[in-house]
Amino acid sequence: MAAVQNNEEKTAKGTVRGRRIFSYIILILLTFLCLIWFYILFINTTRSNGELGKGFTPIPSSHLIENLYNMLHGSLPFVRGMLNSLIIAGLSALCSTYFSTMTAYAIHAYDFKGKKAIYTFILAIMMIPTQVSALGFVQLVSKMNLMDHYLPLVVPAVASPIVFFYMKQYMDSNLPGSLLEAARIDGAGEFRIFNTIVMPLMKPAIAVQAIFTFVNSWNNYFTPALILHKESMKTLPVLIAELRSADWLKFDMGQVYAAITFSIFPVIFVYLFLSKYIVGGVTAGGVKG
Repeated sequence: MAAVQNNEEKTAKGTVRGRRIFSYIILILLTFLCLIWFYILFINTTRSNGELGKGFTPIPSSHLIENLYNMLHGSLPFVRGMLNSLIIAGLSALCSTYFSTMTAYAIHAYDFKGKKAIYTFILAIMMIPTQVSALGFVQLVSKMNLMDHYLPLVVPAVASPIVFFYMKQYMDSNLPGSLLEAARIDGAGEFRIFNTIVMPLMKPAIAVQAIFTFVNSWNNYFTPALILHKESMKTLPVLIAELRSADWLKFDMGQVYAAITFSIFPVIFVYLFLSKYIVGGVTAGGVKG
C-alpha cells in the first residue's frame, strides 16, 4: 500500500510540475508576442528613411537622436500636441470615472420607478457607434462656437455607458447596502456618503477605468480630427496622421516612427503606475461575492 501511495504522489507531483512548466512556456510565449512589437518599434525609430525602405533588420541603427530632433524641430508642434493630448485624456478620465461612478451609485443605492428602464437605456447607448452621430455632433459644436476647443472632447466623456456598466457591476459585488444604511443612520448626507465612503471603496475599479478611458482618449483620432483645426490645438494622433500624409519630398518614415514612440511613453507610464490595480479591480468586479 505504501508503495502504491508513493507512486500516486510522484505521479501527482509530476503532473503538477508538467502543468507548471507548460504554463510558464505559454506565459513566456505571450510575453514575447506582446513585447516584440515594442522592440520592432524601437528598432525602426533608430533607422533612417532610406534604411527603412530596405526592409527590417533586428539590429539598431544610429539615427535615433536625429529622428527625434527632426520630429521635435519639424513643422508640426509635437510637444504642444502631447500637452493637448494630456489635458484632454486626463480630464476625460477624471470626468468619466467620477460621474459614471455617481450614476452607477444612484442606480445601485436607490429604488425608484423606471430604474430598470433607465439601466437598460444606458446600456443600449453602448450599441451606437460614434460615427453614427458624428455629423450631428459636429453641427452642434459649430453652432455653439466650440470648434478648436477642448470642451467638445471632454464633456461627452461625462456620459460613458461602458464605465457606468463596469462600476455598477463592481458595486453589486463590493458595496453592501447595509454600509450605506449605517452611514445614513449616523446622519451622513448623500454626497458625503458618496465622496467619503463609496469613492474610497471603488478605488480599484476607478483606477482600472481611468486607465482604459485615458488610453482610449489618448488614441482617439476620429473626433479630434473633426473638431480641432488649428495646429496649436491638435492632439498627437492627428499630428502623426498629418506627418504620415506628407508629400513624398518631405516624407520621413524615421520621423514617423519617432513620433509614434514619443506618443506611447505617457501611456506606458500610466500603465506602469496603475498596473497593480488592473488585476485586483478586474477580479473583484468580475466575481460576485
